[in-house]
Amino acid sequence: MPLDAKLRQRLEEALGVVDDHGTAGPRLLDDADRLWGRVQKFLSMNLVPAEGLDLEAIELACYALQLPQRRTRTLPTGKHQRGTVRERAEEAAEDLLGVAGGDADELLLDRAARVLHEMPHRSPMVDEARLLADAVNLDDFGAVGVVLQMIQLARHGEGPLQLAEGCEARELYNYWDARLKDGFHFEAVRQIARQRLNNTRHMCALLRSELNEDTR
Repeated sequence: MPLDAKLRQRLEEALGVVDDHGTAGPRLLDDADRLWGRVQKFLSMNLVPAEGLDLEAIELACYALQLPQRRTRTLPTGKHQRGTVRERAEEAAEDLLGVAGGDADELLLDRAARVLHEMPHRSPMVDEARLLADAVNLDDFGAVGVVLQMIQLARHGEGPLQLAEGCEARELYNYWDARLKDGFHFEAVRQIARQRLNNTRHMCALLRSELNEDTR
């Protein structure tokens, strides 16, 4: 069952503002649609039995996960902080109540909140949370992952050099090996991530090459 039109409108209005400075744009709505589309692709791959899945709650959770992305995180030192998936999921459940509480069925909100709270667990109790977790974690990989990282850096005044340094740090500390090992519940999605990692490394190599050319 698709989301109620009034509820969807409230979410679209909230996500139409992409940061805490009031900037309007389609980015967060596009991210929500992309995440939901990815979950639907996983369903078409028969990763879990489709019968009985709460698709309405998963779709609502995909929208809710973008709500915390409107805020900029900073440490007391003034440096930016990247929130964990657990923090993002907990904030999403709380923000969802504030944004959609008056226009959504309470049971639907409770079901979506459960999916969000279960999603960061190592072994989620519901298939909806496992699907959503793999969809979210796949965002780290590939060209999309590099672009999303650049967006976050740019929001904090950083640029291509810091992106290149971050790419190199991830390789140095075996970040990708850890993500591939622990970041996915389904082997088929892990294989997609492994393939997209080639794109990540290619983009980072091109970036470093061009930066080196400019500093010679």
